Amino acid sequence: MLTRAFAFALIASQQPPQGKARPRGTAQEPGKSLAVSGGDCPDSAALAQLHPKGSMRAPVLSLILPALSLLAPDLASQAPASSDNKPDSRIAWWQEARFGMFIHWGLYAIPAGSWKGKRSKGVSEWLMRHMGIPPAEYAPLLKQWDPKKFDASAWAKLAKEAGMRYLVITTKHHDGFCLWDSKHTDWDVGAAPNTREVLKELSTACRAEGLRIGWYHSILDWTHPDYLPRLKSDPRPSEDADYERYVRYLRSQVRELLTQFGKIDVMWFDGQWEGTWTHAHGKALYQLCRELQPQIIVNNRVDKGRGGNAGMTKKGDFAGDFGTPEQEIPATGLPGVDWESCMTMNRSWGYKAHDHNWKSATRLIQTLCETASKGGNLLLNVGPNALGEIPEPSVRRLKAMGRWLRTHGEAIYGTKASPFGKLAFGCATQRQQNDGSSKVYLHVFHWPKNGSLLLPGLRSQPSEASILGQEDAPLQLKPGKAGMQISGLPKIAPNAHASVLKLSFAKRPKIEPNR
Repeated sequence: MLTRAFAFALIASQQPPQGKARPRGTAQEPGKSLAVSGGDCPDSAALAQLHPKGSMRAPVLSLILPALSLLAPDLASQAPASSDNKPDSRIAWWQEARFGMFIHWGLYAIPAGSWKGKRSKGVSEWLMRHMGIPPAEYAPLLKQWDPKKFDASAWAKLAKEAGMRYLVITTKHHDGFCLWDSKHTDWDVGAAPNTREVLKELSTACRAEGLRIGWYHSILDWTHPDYLPRLKSDPRPSEDADYERYVRYLRSQVRELLTQFGKIDVMWFDGQWEGTWTHAHGKALYQLCRELQPQIIVNNRVDKGRGGNAGMTKKGDFAGDFGTPEQEIPATGLPGVDWESCMTMNRSWGYKAHDHNWKSATRLIQTLCETASKGGNLLLNVGPNALGEIPEPSVRRLKAMGRWLRTHGEAIYGTKASPFGKLAFGCATQRQQNDGSSKVYLHVFHWPKNGSLLLPGLRSQPSEASILGQEDAPLQLKPGKAGMQISGLPKIAPNAHASVLKLSFAKRPKIEPNR
């Protein structure tokens, strides 16, 4: 059996994988035609034959696709909601969470950023493109997949210890390799000699720890025979490639992800930037996700509304519930839009053995503070190695963040964007209470040596003021022309990463813009 048709030139003579728990073949038997069963076209079980296990494509598709195209609009029209519906109730938990774990894991963890003795200058998960690796040359990595140290429970416990409230993992990255046993392809963990039910194990472990679970899924696919455009390093002819057939394959896999693993909280798409993927594709895929899991939230990369790395910036009727800035925090946030900055701890998303450019725990904690101060979430990445271990530098930093949050989480979880402009000492968050009272949290990165700090623009006297975690030691506040002068601070910062001052008000404070 071929692991995937693209690898025919290299592994056709090899023995079939021995790690199968059940027969894999769904390809057409000699002398038989494919039967089209009933179901919700175009994602019914019959379309498992779009890209069958061990076969490039089914021979009778040219006969059935015209009929399916007539039925396809029905699916979108049956969706319970569109992206125009306000996602307030669906996204409330996410707005409260503020901090999540991103996991990039796949076959690219095996070469770990190098190919044939040469180190890639790019991120690990883009190795195939950056190093010009043809699909057939990349394919043998499947037989090396052996995550013997993968421990889903340990991953989930680490995320919880770090203070994270949800977790998003790459179900399929741009190389097309799937972290679940898909009936639509053999380019997956089920075809590996040493297989693990990664998504099942991880989703179960997350729920056991009280974490929400989300799936990252790449729209583009460098190895699928119907995906266009092809990589420059891909020698396969593209005359017979059918992008719309690929879209049906994509939708069929999304259906698997949203029907086989229980309640999924987030669908996180990527790879939407190529011209073959259209606004119509994005709207329809969003609707499919909402049909299958009505309470799910979907990021803006499902559609064409993302404007570069800035997140959700394009005007128009684009699908998606939240914006996705990447490796940056928008200078003023994204007012009126829910958003989440995804960031790495070093430079690569996937595991890269020679990437030692680790951000300090202090920088990561301050990044979390700054993201929350501008009204966003932080999705912080880890890249496990090929064995399934999260690198020790990541573990240390996550545990440090968790220790900080155990004291200062009140200033992060469920807070809103800062009511102030730029603050020289750091940043701020705020919380509005149901009784009309409010709290302001000052995240102090640069601790004043003279024991006094100026808060510009504040014109209301707090009822209480203290260092968060030291409420029994009140601070003194004195109003002035420039703002509120806070004194009585210790000479040494209470926390080496970021100290937090807590100001309580009986009602919403009056604050003049200090921009």
